[in-house]
Amino acid sequence: MVYLIVGLVSFIFILKHNFNDRDKLKNLENKILETNLQIKEQELQYLKKQIHPHFLFNTLNTIYAFALKKSDYTPEIILKLSNLLDYILYQVQKPKVLLTDEIEHIKEYIDLEKIRFEDRLKVTFKTNNIPETIEIAPMIFIPFIENAFKHGSIIEGYLLIDINLFLLEPNQIQFSIKNSYIENSEMNSDGIGLNNITKRLDLLYPNNYSLQKLTEKNTFIINLIINKSNTYE
Repeated sequence: MVYLIVGLVSFIFILKHNFNDRDKLKNLENKILETNLQIKEQELQYLKKQIHPHFLFNTLNTIYAFALKKSDYTPEIILKLSNLLDYILYQVQKPKVLLTDEIEHIKEYIDLEKIRFEDRLKVTFKTNNIPETIEIAPMIFIPFIENAFKHGSIIEGYLLIDINLFLLEPNQIQFSIKNSYIENSEMNSDGIGLNNITKRLDLLYPNNYSLQKLTEKNTFIINLIINKSNTYE
């Protein structure tokens, strides 16, 4: 009987000890998860801040150049830049924005570049009917577009850019951009902008996106597909 009692007490002690260990392990796991989320958020904010100055300086330089020429386009450029600045400095701080808003700001950015390049630019931007309920992380596509304008090559007098942004399924977004390209130009290597956007995609859509970069026939191509289900977003 004594052995039975001792065994029972020992069993209860071990069981209680195991439960305590499980609670401690669970608390530790929760703390690790919380810390990882904080690290992700801090890294996202850091990457966003790196995007802002580059984008802003490019547009300010455009205004400066047209102001020097006393161009009639200057007020229009300032108005479009004002809208873009609101998006870049304030809306981009949100975890998600409407995809339709992202598209409108892409159009404004393209309009600014049309003014800057004048007759040296041929650009198309196609999209399908996207519901105003679809959301996405802000500033996902504009860095790719900015990169095409900055590093694209003028061939036979024109910079050629073709942009497509389609909703394939309720949770799948397809983005592609092609621009004229001369081999051995800066487009051949990943700049800071493209590296940063890739890191953001890794954080926001881990294992839920595919990104391809390739060149063919004097053309640099980006193909991006985002699956919005089960994401950090």
